[in-house]
Amino acid sequence: MFKRSIFIASFIFSASFLFAQAPKYSNEFLSIGVGARSLGMSNSNTAIVNDVTSGYWNPAGLVLVNSNIQLALMHSEYFAGIAKYDYGALSAKIDDKSAIGVSVIRFGVDDIPNTTELIDSDGNLDYNRITSFSAVDYGFLFSYSRKAKIEGLRYGANIKVIYRQVGDFGKAWGFGIDVGAQYDYKKWKFGAFGKDITSTFNAWSYNLSDKMIEAFTITGNEIPSSSTEITLPKLILAGGRNFDLGKNFNALVDLDVDLTFDGMRNVLVKSDPISIDPHLGVEFGYKDIVFLRGGVGNIQKESSMDGNKITTFQPNMGVGIKIKNNLCIDYALTDIGNASIALYSNVFSLKFNINRKEK
Repeated sequence: MFKRSIFIASFIFSASFLFAQAPKYSNEFLSIGVGARSLGMSNSNTAIVNDVTSGYWNPAGLVLVNSNIQLALMHSEYFAGIAKYDYGALSAKIDDKSAIGVSVIRFGVDDIPNTTELIDSDGNLDYNRITSFSAVDYGFLFSYSRKAKIEGLRYGANIKVIYRQVGDFGKAWGFGIDVGAQYDYKKWKFGAFGKDITSTFNAWSYNLSDKMIEAFTITGNEIPSSSTEITLPKLILAGGRNFDLGKNFNALVDLDVDLTFDGMRNVLVKSDPISIDPHLGVEFGYKDIVFLRGGVGNIQKESSMDGNKITTFQPNMGVGIKIKNNLCIDYALTDIGNASIALYSNVFSLKFNINRKEK
């Protein structure tokens, strides 16, 4: 227990410090994804998203919400329940051509034992000195969407506020902007989403006691200092199409291509400074009531036990049901980590439609 506590605390502080030095993988809790529908399709819906989750995936889609107000909720757990991921969002129509939304994301590890002051001034172990803290990341997205004068074209933007906290020891505030667009042409759908287009800056500050500084020194860890963490822009290009499969059936396909500009990543196409990560999702629908979903993503090159390079990928799946056009219940079996480890989690999400009664 003691060793595990020290490991978790050291990992969190070290991660915060390292992120402050390098932009790659910064604010990655905002890359996990929201909504079981999208997660079941391997996060492939930049071109087709048309509900309240558009505030996260592509704000241009918010104006397509078919109710006056839509609410979404999601809870999931990762790493055997150690980390909790919660999401809530609300969208509202302004008029027939515009809509707004707000999204809140929380990713945290709670009740982490703080053993940095376990030893008292006389050198004795005092378990009453053990306290606990949380390492929590918050994301707040304020979205706006509008239909353009060009038929089939929509655009939108997010103002993004980040708050990250590690107990009372460290915290950071960050700000950024996302922009997105969608365009429909017959049964084809196209989308583009620029995340952190201005770069998102997190300003870290720390408040460490003398005992904590001493513990970091003894264990050989660097002492965190006030610094700035930068999230570089990411561009997502997408295309999708709806296929009629008979009177009551249809298939909706979406291919997303993520372009990152922070150097070489272990993705399908890796180069410096641009790496390309494609992922594909499909949704089969019956009477717009029952849905079966699947997707493939996280394509990587890895070394096998015998030293050979192999290509791995992460499959995802999900189902959904719509009840009287007012309630949607979605489920996904998905993994946020390395596909070869396959630490899959069960994710459920809900969507509610609220319409004003006409007088």
